This record gives sequence, C-alpha cells and structure tokens, in this order.
Amino acid sequence: MLIPRLKTPNLKLQTVADGNFELSSEISERGTLICFYRGLHCPICATYLKELEQLTPQFEERGIKTIAVSTDDEERANKMTNWINAKNLRVGYDFSLGEARDWGLYISNSRGKTSIGIEEPKLFAEPGLFIVTPEQTLHYSSVQTMPFVRPSFSELLKAIDFMIEKNYPARGEYSGEL
Repeated sequence: MLIPRLKTPNLKLQTVADGNFELSSEISERGTLICFYRGLHCPICATYLKELEQLTPQFEERGIKTIAVSTDDEERANKMTNWINAKNLRVGYDFSLGEARDWGLYISNSRGKTSIGIEEPKLFAEPGLFIVTPEQTLHYSSVQTMPFVRPSFSELLKAIDFMIEKNYPARGEYSGEL
C-alpha cells in the first residue's frame, strides 16, 4: 500500500506522442497527476480521458502535469489517443502488471469483448488516480475495483485550489500501531 507523504514507485514508460516519461525526472511546480485507465476496451475510460484532456490546461495552470497510463500496447494506446483526440494529455503505454500491483491497482481477468466490441486483454489494471509531488511523494490517490463512479476532475481542480490556498497536506500518512 502506498502511504501519503512517502515516495511512490518510479514510473518509466513510453508515451504515444511525447517520447520517454520518467516520474523521477518529471519537472513541475506542484506535481504530476497520473490517471491509470483500463485500456482501449473501456468506453468509460475514453469518456473520462476526454474530460482530462480538456482540463489538462487547467491542471497545468496550477502547476500539475498530467499523464494517462494503461497496460495496453503501443497500438492500442495510439487508438485511444486518437479516440480521445489527445493534444494536451500525455498517454503512456506498456505499463506492466507487476508495476500496477506496486501502485496498489487491482488486476482483472478478461471477460471477452466489451459493449463496444473490443476484446479485453487477458489481464489488465483497474483505474487509479494519483497526484505525486515533485519530490515523488504521494499527495492524493483514489483506486477502484471497477470502471464506474470515478473522481471528478472538475471537483479535483477545486480541491487543488483549496490545497494550494490553505497549504493543505497529504492525509492518511499514519501507519503505526492501532
């Protein structure tokens, strides 16, 4: 389990249009928003990523860079990038299932073709949303077992504004005896 205020795993992968991405080398004022999505087969992911694509400039205004990541291969990631018309949002691919576990993501088995007729991979990671500080420590996370009812990006922007204004710290850091 990742603990707020502690270092996260590194994230190193290729992106569709922006070359190499490495979290430990990421330079930003306030951090990086990492949106782990299920893959091309998920129409809910496409809708969610379209919203993030549109709001990426607003995250950047607040000093937060964005990236969407899946276990999909390059071909499927390219198709998702085109589907969501990504111009602002970086899209990473070939995220390993082992790394997904390190980030605390749930792993699902394929159930065949989805409602849009695209085959699910044999195994894939379920969604997760993280904000990682420039020092590569966890500030915010939301991990899910299903594609439904994800955190709202517009509400997250409001929360970020509050965190900036009040210098609000990451919470949930206690890991001692109970």
